[in-house]
Amino acid sequence: MHNKRVRVHSDEVTKATHDALLRRHVTIEDIADIVYTMQSPYNEGLTIEHCVQSVERVLNKREVQHAVLVGIELDELAEKKLLSPTLQKIIESDEGLFGVDETLALGSVFTYGSIAVTTFGHLDKQKIGIIEKLDTKAGESVNTFLDDLVGSIAACAASRLAHRMRDLEEEGETFAAIPPQELGPKPKSNKEI
Repeated sequence: MHNKRVRVHSDEVTKATHDALLRRHVTIEDIADIVYTMQSPYNEGLTIEHCVQSVERVLNKREVQHAVLVGIELDELAEKKLLSPTLQKIIESDEGLFGVDETLALGSVFTYGSIAVTTFGHLDKQKIGIIEKLDTKAGESVNTFLDDLVGSIAACAASRLAHRMRDLEEEGETFAAIPPQELGPKPKSNKEI
């Protein structure tokens, strides 16, 4: 039943998203490292701080936040063996034909255009940075959704930078000309929808 009177405040959702990533030992810097690896060869003056700010901006999008919260919750429920038996086996083993993890992550990638979609596909195959660690199971951890979600966040942040670089090129500038904070979350009064 949909209750129109219940509204979850943006700050609560943003905090829950950051907390969920940290609970799974994924930092903003881990994701920013992937973005930097992907974009630094093509963007003069790009710094890791530019990448951190772009990741932060992506993590302010509700589509991304919702995907992260749902995916991480499913991974955690699988670790606790709280899913129905068949779904438990599928998620726990990261079954090869199970594409729901990629589908969930891809949903948020569409917000950032075709370059984000192709970047996500590349990251899904190449397993750059922490994605490789998450994809390689250690002990009882289940990261079936998390590795794809990290890839989607990185793909979105890289796409934002690629589009910004095009704007800078047209202005005869590089990333060296803009402070990293310009790429980060807007002040609360102008928050991106």
